Amino acid sequence: MIRFAEKQDGPAIAELVLVILKDMELPFLEKYGETAAKEAIVAAYDDPTYRFGYERGIVAEIDGKIAGAAFGYPAKDEPIIDRPLKNYLASKGLSEDIEMFIDPEAFPNEWYLDSIAVGAEFRGQGIGSQLLEAVDLLAMRDEEEIVGLSVDRLNPGAKKLYLREGFEVVGQHTISGHLYDHMQRKIKTAVREKVSC
Repeated sequence: MIRFAEKQDGPAIAELVLVILKDMELPFLEKYGETAAKEAIVAAYDDPTYRFGYERGIVAEIDGKIAGAAFGYPAKDEPIIDRPLKNYLASKGLSEDIEMFIDPEAFPNEWYLDSIAVGAEFRGQGIGSQLLEAVDLLAMRDEEEIVGLSVDRLNPGAKKLYLREGFEVVGQHTISGHLYDHMQRKIKTAVREKVSC
């Protein structure tokens, strides 16, 4: 079942997000470690404006377990999505200048799919494709017509999935020292009929 993320999903979401952050080789993770990163994500998750805030996400749930999740935001929100993390760091006596993400990612006038992850035990079951379809519900809610994402050029498997789902390469940019293809597609309005959100 695909559904909107809820507040109680925070710890399970943090585990999935951590896999993405490790793949991105973020300096924050190297400096502060996985435990601190996970604690920060869970703490900021309750703030709906956060990059990984519950109101910005959808989850795939199987037998009561979070099998996968996807998070994103309208490009116009990019300047505010990490403020909750800064507030959390300040509450821990750390500098508000510390950033987990340092590079802009979204292209103008799109709903940006920041993160999508499927738990290891649930891979190969089509959950990633279901989540990709369902993100259109978030884009429509946020009154956006284009969904954008970034895919590491060293990850041809993910790019193949995105191409199959109708995304096209529209540019390139660097995120945390890695070269990414930026891809976009129009929302699929028929998704409302297929997803139970």
